[in-house]
Amino acid sequence: MNNMKQIYYKSTRGNEKLVKSAEAIARGLSADGGLFVPTSIPKLTIGLEELTHMKYKELAFTIMKEFLTDYSEKDIKESIDKAYDEKFDTPIIAPLVKRGEAFFLELYHGPTLAFKDMALSILPHLLKTAVKKLNNDKEMVILTATSGDTGKAALEGFANVEGTKIIVFFPEQGVSEIQKRQMVTQTGDNTFVIGINGNFDDAQNGVKQMLTDDSLLKRLADNNKMFSSANSINIGRLIPQVVYYFYAYTQLCNSGEIKIGEEINFSVPTGNFGNILAGYYAKKMGLPIKKLICASNENKVLFDFINTGTYDKVRDFVITMSPSMDILISSNLERLLYSISGQDVKKIKNLMEELSVNGKYEIDSTMKKELVDFYAGYSSEEETANAITEVYKTNNYVIDTHTAVSYVVYQKYLAETLDTTKTVIVSTASPYKFTPDVMKAIDVKYTGLNDFELIKEMCKITNIDIPAGIVDLEKRPVLHKIVCEKNKMQIQIEKILDI
Repeated sequence: MNNMKQIYYKSTRGNEKLVKSAEAIARGLSADGGLFVPTSIPKLTIGLEELTHMKYKELAFTIMKEFLTDYSEKDIKESIDKAYDEKFDTPIIAPLVKRGEAFFLELYHGPTLAFKDMALSILPHLLKTAVKKLNNDKEMVILTATSGDTGKAALEGFANVEGTKIIVFFPEQGVSEIQKRQMVTQTGDNTFVIGINGNFDDAQNGVKQMLTDDSLLKRLADNNKMFSSANSINIGRLIPQVVYYFYAYTQLCNSGEIKIGEEINFSVPTGNFGNILAGYYAKKMGLPIKKLICASNENKVLFDFINTGTYDKVRDFVITMSPSMDILISSNLERLLYSISGQDVKKIKNLMEELSVNGKYEIDSTMKKELVDFYAGYSSEEETANAITEVYKTNNYVIDTHTAVSYVVYQKYLAETLDTTKTVIVSTASPYKFTPDVMKAIDVKYTGLNDFELIKEMCKITNIDIPAGIVDLEKRPVLHKIVCEKNKMQIQIEKILDI
């Protein structure tokens, strides 16, 4: 693999030295608070035609090796084999299904029923290899904030992984009952789950602060430990997500829906901007994507940004039925800004400082023009519920509350543009994770039943077995009971790590 161009990573905010992918993955976040980005997005070295013959694992290797140029072929293939195995309930890993005129890319066939499994089942293996490459004998402490799905997927990935501890913070009142139960029943001596009295942005801010706190990092180092992150701020989370955009495309080609080389759109339910950014990277690599449709719920900070060029987080935080998108600070947007500013780190640093001081920033007209790859829309709570009803009644297909947001915004895009380009709706979670809102939308008679009764009702109407990840979930003992104030997160870390 040494004949390939070496890809280096740098911080979005500074001229910190270039690092190889192993170091970027091990560190998670740059010391200056910036996110690691490749200095250039690698171009695909083989034709699309060749990709259509590949199964998911082969495709994953083909894409990921372009980004991980300091990993050996053996390292990458072993990580892929360990990640995409029987943990997924289908050998296809990420099936594309057609219902009516819509195509749904089902990214929830992994152990925790959400798209985060696509990356978090491989990240522990990439990280373990990275630590070895860096001759690092420190214990890795994986620090993670979650709006509902990342937490469980990260816990699942890192539970009992030697030489690591994983600590997850989640908004105590801001996740679904099933998401919460999945986390607080997590087994594994190295797993720690803490609810906070605050929202996801509070959890994410707390984690980012600790990842860049010099005195805390020094105390960790003195105790032979180091932090990393499983959030999508870690580039090792983002790279595996690029793969399924290509996979959706090859499935459309293989089913005869499109010709090789034809453009398609993706509609992506978006909170922290990681998933849709992976689509943007796929486009930059050479995948024929016409529009990336950025779908927001009522926390529509990204909708406003893409349409006006002003990012403004100073607004009410809405708790919606699509909690994984209840986010006002979309961390990964910083990577897009870096790209559309012509990699101007000074500009990014200024914008991020403005955001931190004033809660908002505005990009200039040159950067605004670069947003042409995106269309943004949002869905109200009522529209989201109606979409679940409509898709079920018309196609006998049950979608979750996040996929429904994506569906609504796709319909708005169609009405507004009359664009006939085939569009893939990225389906990010199983409806089984959000039973109360999904079942109530399907029929009001389900109102009042609890989440676990509704799992059984959903099984009846979908004829799909209850996924292994949540079978008997209500009977599993609660192992993690700590809840803390949002400004006391570090105290919890110090206790757990005894530093």
